[in-house]
Amino acid sequence: MFNAPKIILASSLLALVPACSSELSKEDQELLDARIADEAKPTNLIAVLQANPDLSTASTLLGLSGVGAELDGDGSYTAFAATNEVYNKMDAEKLSELMHADNKDALADITKYSLVEGSMTSADIAKAITDGGGTASITTLQGGVIKASMEGDKIVLEDGAGNKANVTQADVESTNGTLHVIDAILMPK
Repeated sequence: MFNAPKIILASSLLALVPACSSELSKEDQELLDARIADEAKPTNLIAVLQANPDLSTASTLLGLSGVGAELDGDGSYTAFAATNEVYNKMDAEKLSELMHADNKDALADITKYSLVEGSMTSADIAKAITDGGGTASITTLQGGVIKASMEGDKIVLEDGAGNKANVTQADVESTNGTLHVIDAILMPK
């Protein structure tokens, strides 16, 4: 009944199990965790906007305008997005009116006015300002122009209506462009 050689063999095999396990070294586990975290990060401009709770209004307006579908495909873009705090200061009735389905074209115009074809980092914008003798004209997807200048080390944007917006967070990267967070809504003329 009691078979010592089998018990010794089984004990020896069980002792080898931890040596053959799939446990990773601490370094390998850290590398794996970093890779998983990178894969979980938003990738394109739409995903970056949606992942930032401070930009949820801009994300919603982009979706309602239909312009978001353009950013989901190929291409490279620069986006200037105002925070929820900025939209909260806007007249609620006017914002509600913009979000109405009948005003989709007007909303698309406003949304496209804050988008530029091609990815521009803050360094690219600053260089264009320097090359332009203190100002740069940036053509938007809407066809209008945003004027960029510097106040100290801050990039200041002026819209078609003469309103100014400061870039408060620059160079948020995505797979299809660069996002700059601003402190005012850019409006065409």
